[in-house]
Amino acid sequence: MSVNIKPLSNEQLKTNAPTLFTQEAHQDVSAKYHFIPTIEVIEEIKSHNWYPVNVSEAGVRDIEKEGYQQHCVRFRHFEDLLNPKENAIELLLFNSHDRTKAFSISAGIYRFVCANGLVISDNVFESYKIKHLGDRDNDISNAIDKITAVKPKLMKRIEKLESIKLNEAEKESFAKNTIPLRFEEHLEVDYKDLLLPNREEDFKDDLYTTLNIIQENLIRGNIKGVNKQTNRRFTSKKISSISKDASLNKDLWDMAEKIATIKEPTYLMAA
Repeated sequence: MSVNIKPLSNEQLKTNAPTLFTQEAHQDVSAKYHFIPTIEVIEEIKSHNWYPVNVSEAGVRDIEKEGYQQHCVRFRHFEDLLNPKENAIELLLFNSHDRTKAFSISAGIYRFVCANGLVISDNVFESYKIKHLGDRDNDISNAIDKITAVKPKLMKRIEKLESIKLNEAEKESFAKNTIPLRFEEHLEVDYKDLLLPNREEDFKDDLYTTLNIIQENLIRGNIKGVNKQTNRRFTSKKISSISKDASLNKDLWDMAEKIATIKEPTYLMAA
């Protein structure tokens, strides 16, 4: 596979997300709050052979929160950087310095063909909180060890989802049931727009590809609809909220696995 993903240097991280290098908590947090600079945790994760490949930082409305806002860093294991496959298991680090987002580590999946980043449901991999009080080194090591150990199992789940075929009615039902995850009840969209492939490689009928098509269309926006309260047309925007992105991804993964268990009741045992 001709994919060359390079880890981000600290200079690149600082350019894209200065918040990672903030050295103090926001003034509104409690005096009991034990501050941990995100860059320190990044360095610890790197020492376990996981390297940062993507970073996002939330926007702020209150200028006083600049430098303290939510941020997310995605890491990929050394083995996956050396020998990239179609899908890669990622480690996701979430944090903020104003207590709006807990310091935590989750698991995700990156699909190279569409540059999509899924976030695994907590039902599959429970997020690990990094405590601001206590032995954070142990918290981080445990979380990294758990994700490293679960990598083969997650890859098997992906393979199983790829093996499950959906007919047109099942794909349409999947799409219909994801609309409330993204749109409020008064916003009407055509579920068929969520099933439109964005590239030739996505003209497939398997559950995993369908999941990724729906996810990409919901996250990246450009879905047209009508506001039933005002009768005005609208076009959805890309989801920029780190929390909404993660929450939607987890809900989509849950729904895909529910479909898998309906199609193949032995799915969870097989995967």
